[in-house]
Amino acid sequence: MEALSLLQWLIDGLIGIGLLWLAWRALFCPELFKAIVLFIAFGLLMTLAWVRLKAPDVALAEVAIGAGLTGALLLSSWAKLRDFDANKGMGVREKNRVQSEQKTKRPFFHWLSATPVLLMAVGLGYGVLQLSPYATGLSTAVAENLDASGVSNPVTAVLLNFRAYDTLLEIAVLLLALIGIWSLEIRPSVREATLDPVLDLLARLLTPLLLLVSAYLLWVGAHASGGAFQAGSVLGAAGVLLILAGWRLPLSLAGLPLRITLVVGLSTFIAVAVLMMLDRGQLLAFPPSQASLIIFVLETTATLSIAAILAALFLGSRPDHSEKI
Repeated sequence: MEALSLLQWLIDGLIGIGLLWLAWRALFCPELFKAIVLFIAFGLLMTLAWVRLKAPDVALAEVAIGAGLTGALLLSSWAKLRDFDANKGMGVREKNRVQSEQKTKRPFFHWLSATPVLLMAVGLGYGVLQLSPYATGLSTAVAENLDASGVSNPVTAVLLNFRAYDTLLEIAVLLLALIGIWSLEIRPSVREATLDPVLDLLARLLTPLLLLVSAYLLWVGAHASGGAFQAGSVLGAAGVLLILAGWRLPLSLAGLPLRITLVVGLSTFIAVAVLMMLDRGQLLAFPPSQASLIIFVLETTATLSIAAILAALFLGSRPDHSEKI
C-alpha cells in the first residue's frame, strides 16, 4: 500500500510539474505555432489531472473542447494569419526587423502582463488557505435533493437543474462569440484543393463513430459522465472533420435551417425559463414530475446548438450563398 501511495504521489507530482512547465512555455514561446502545440499538450495533460481528481465529466469536456476543438480553432486562426502575412508580401528583411523589435519590447510586456496574473495567484492562494479543512462543500445538499432533480448524475443535476442559468449563459457566450466573428464579414479565399484520400477515408470512418459517441454521451448524461457539452463538442468535432475533408452544407441548409440550429438551444432555455417563471414563480425551477423530460429536451437542443456553433467557429465565416459548395 505504501508503494502504491508513493507511486500515486509521484504521478500527481509529475502531472503538476508538467502542467506548470507547459503553461510557462506556451505563454512565453516566441513562435506562435509552437505555442499552440504546447497549449494542446497542456489540455491533454490537464485531462489526466481531472481524471486523477476523479472528475470524469470535466475531463471529457477538457479533452474535447479544451484540447481538441480549441486547438483546432487556434490552428485555423494561425493558418489564416500566415496567409494574411503572405498576401501582404512582407519581405524577409522587414519581417526580421519587426521580430527583432518585438524581442526588444517583449520583456517589458511580459512582466506587465504577468503582474495581474501574479496578483490573482496571490489572491487565490490566500482564499484557499482561509478555507476550513472540514468544509464539505455542496455535495451533501446536492445528494439530498438529487431525487427531485430528474436525473441521478449529480453533475447533470447541478448544471441542468440546480444551476441551469449557468449553462444558459455559457450557451449564450458561445453564440455571442459566433455572432462577433460573423459580424466581421470575413470571406475566406476559395481554393480548389485536391482531395486528400487519407483525410477523406478518415472522415468517412470516424464521422459515424463520432455521431454514435455523441448520442451516447447525450443519453448517458442523466445517470453517468456525459451531457450536452460533451456530446455537443464530439458532434462539433465531427463537423470540423467534415470541413477539413472539404464538405460544406448544401445551399438549402446554409441559411435559415442553420441559424435555427444555432439558436435552438438558447431559445429553448429561455422559453423554459419564462414558462417556469409564469407557472412556479422561479427561474428554471422544474417540477420534479417533469424534470427528467425537461432536462432531456434542454440537453438535446443544447447539444445541437453547441455542435453547430463550434463547427461554425472553425469555419470562421458565414456560409456564402454565392459560393459553390
